[in-house]
Amino acid sequence: MRTFLTSATLTIALLGGSVAPATAAPAAAKGPGVFVTNGDRVHISSTPPRTASAHAWWTHISGPGTKAKVTIWLQMKSGKKWHSVARNAKNLKSGNGGSARRVVARKKCANRNKRQWRTKIDVDLIGVPDSPEKVYTKPVTVKCGV
Repeated sequence: MRTFLTSATLTIALLGGSVAPATAAPAAAKGPGVFVTNGDRVHISSTPPRTASAHAWWTHISGPGTKAKVTIWLQMKSGKKWHSVARNAKNLKSGNGGSARRVVARKKCANRNKRQWRTKIDVDLIGVPDSPEKVYTKPVTVKCGV
């Protein structure tokens, strides 16, 4: 599991990840507070059919906001470029990544060729201005080509 801290006023150095260059959204009177963007590494799903799979969720630390739209993009590297091959989004309450409080992205494998995979994750607090930062999980090699 990777853990990333995000806030509207600054880009925090992320643990094992990076964010797309972006400017912070205008801060509300009290600001969005602090929350953690979480995601696991891309892996082969334990449920058939054989798919590349990853999950994303968020954890509230402080400030306003009780729900967030969590969007996850499953990305596969082809040559030197990353391509999104699956996307999913869900409105979630803060949680620890349990099945009821996470969103999943899956892509069926066409073969068992080794490919580099990662996810891009965006957490948008509902009704609270926050930054446009997106988090990328560390690339991993998975035996799944599409």
